[in-house]
Amino acid sequence: MIRAAVPEDLPALHDLAVAFYAEDGFTTPAQTLKANLARLIAAPGVRVAVSESEGGGGGEGRLVAFGITTTTFGLEQGLYAELEDLFVVPEARRRGEAERLIEDSRRWAAAQGCTALEIVIAPNGADVSHLFAYYGRRGFRDEGRRILSHPL
Repeated sequence: MIRAAVPEDLPALHDLAVAFYAEDGFTTPAQTLKANLARLIAAPGVRVAVSESEGGGGGEGRLVAFGITTTTFGLEQGLYAELEDLFVVPEARRRGEAERLIEDSRRWAAAQGCTALEIVIAPNGADVSHLFAYYGRRGFRDEGRRILSHPL
């Protein structure tokens, strides 16, 4: 089941975020992730969606995936959204969780009046060609843009 995260989800959501960042090689400290997640859950113009496991066996209601979508306004596109983070625990992959979170993000962004939904793929030194193919099959287009970052 996909739903909006609530403050009570923070401990489990934090565990997922730490696992996600470790898997992808990001070095953001766990405390920073926790503080940022708390702000995102409460922020307007942000959708923190979570997926709960279904079925019995004691795993019912356990968070197995999340997606974070934010909005921004720019001169070129007006209001648009970015699916900033998408993670599914390894044991729940290939069951449609990511697909459902992408669709949730798309519906939420459209309901906000966004003109586009974007996603940034960060390779972190790894081959991510499969991600370009995965998102391409779901309607995302590679427009050849690059994001440059200046730490502040």
